[in-house]
Amino acid sequence: MNKLVIIDGNAILHRAFHAIPSLSTPNGEPINAVYGLVSMLLNIIQNLKPTHLVVSFDEKAPTFRKKAFKAYQAQRPETDIELSSQFSKARKFLSAANIPVYSKPGFEADDIIGTIATKSKMDEVVIVTGDRDILQLVDDKKNIKLFMPIGGIINGKIFTEKETVERMGVIPTLIPDLKALTGDASDNYLGVRGIGPVTAVKLLEKYKGLKNIYAHLDDIEPKIRQKLELGVEDAKLFHHLATIVRDVPIEFDFPQMEKWNLSNIEVLNLFINEFGFRTLRTRIEKLGKRIEEEKQGQLF
Repeated sequence: MNKLVIIDGNAILHRAFHAIPSLSTPNGEPINAVYGLVSMLLNIIQNLKPTHLVVSFDEKAPTFRKKAFKAYQAQRPETDIELSSQFSKARKFLSAANIPVYSKPGFEADDIIGTIATKSKMDEVVIVTGDRDILQLVDDKKNIKLFMPIGGIINGKIFTEKETVERMGVIPTLIPDLKALTGDASDNYLGVRGIGPVTAVKLLEKYKGLKNIYAHLDDIEPKIRQKLELGVEDAKLFHHLATIVRDVPIEFDFPQMEKWNLSNIEVLNLFINEFGFRTLRTRIEKLGKRIEEEKQGQLF
């Protein structure tokens, strides 16, 4: 069975940077976020057993969301310089492990992930991220799941549609509709003023979507209807911002996603030594050896 694991590089590096105490390379450069990413990668390989692996990153260029709404994510502080300096190191390690990386100016990592997950023909897709927005991609029919780290970077929870509804209150496809109504503080938009999560969920449960809510305004009680009428343009815009793109114009090499390799220890050792990952060396060697043995059928 083919299993594709897609890692949200930005989300995991951010989580690792804040979860792991300061670590430095032998040259004194910060490396804790990369350490966390590699550690999580090893856990993912060991526990999820992917046949295919890929990582997606954001680009620095403004996205279509920022162009459509200038205040989008405007409240977020600049990325800590000790974290930003580690992105290139993360890419360096992923390259050494032959794990492909994708990004595209104008789009977020979420959009790349959405497009890969949608275009893949794998038996199972697992997205690894701490970003709840990506729950909208969960799809039981297509066997697309989300693995979300909890309380750090090691432990986590698998989300299918059932867990998504329990967490968000609506089915995955209605998450953009929910965000359009209630807003998203992390992305700096308010939604429809006066519509809270409880009301939004009730409306979506009854009308099954934002468009259908607005198509039945006459059936909605006056106070709520007035708020919806005043916020119609905001709702349209915020739904656009909240919806993950699933057709980013970029070509993906799915066969390349199968060629990841932890057994080329000579190459990996160069980076292990450079980064000072002595405690990870044994894990990488053992896991790489085990995977090669499994591929050759020596464990069966």
